[in-house]
Amino acid sequence: MSELDNKKIAIISTLREKSILKQKVYDNTLEWFGVVKDILKNLAKDVNVNLGNLDSRIKMEYTDRSNFDAQLKVAGDILLFSMHSNIFQFDREHPAWKTPYIQKNKFNAYSGIINIYNFLFDSFKYSRLDDLGYLIARIFINHENQYLVEGKRQMGMLFSNYGNEAITRNSLQVIISTAIQYSLEFDLLVPPYDTVKIATVGQAEAKIQHSRVITGKRLGFQFNSDDVLIKTPHET
Repeated sequence: MSELDNKKIAIISTLREKSILKQKVYDNTLEWFGVVKDILKNLAKDVNVNLGNLDSRIKMEYTDRSNFDAQLKVAGDILLFSMHSNIFQFDREHPAWKTPYIQKNKFNAYSGIINIYNFLFDSFKYSRLDDLGYLIARIFINHENQYLVEGKRQMGMLFSNYGNEAITRNSLQVIISTAIQYSLEFDLLVPPYDTVKIATVGQAEAKIQHSRVITGKRLGFQFNSDDVLIKTPHET
């Protein structure tokens, strides 16, 4: 068999295995993102009914932005749920590789990702394009609908059954509720004086016109990856 024939066989093998698998991962992730949207829409309705005639500014507002994006306004916060259209493999340093589930089959390391970002509502309202948002959680879903969640330390979103627990509507409801609770407790802090003591004329004019001063819930403070906890099936 020639070298060219070997390469053709390798291409066909890759298409049959990895490419089909990635399509399955994509289909699963897109299907569950649809469930996320449905949960958000119904949650907004239920919460608003329970809030009754309270200040309308604290009511939840659900917006379906696109096939891959949805947002939920919660009082002064926006939670943006975004599905990435591509499929990823965990990098070799990721703790997921230490799980028996991936060690027995490397294809289990391919997953789709749903990101949950927290922004300030005013950042969108006043088009403050330089304002900061934070990734507070991301959900990984693979070809077998097994899932893993990475989240900020304060969220307590530590799902340890990767490879032993398929994602469900109930598990997504818990993740979403935890994300909302975290965003409400994650307060806007006054930035350190030295970070705002000097401003340009342009910044001053923009502030007067549109309140355009870079704003984020932890402006001036580190928000590092070491705040992230990932639990694997080895941990209790």
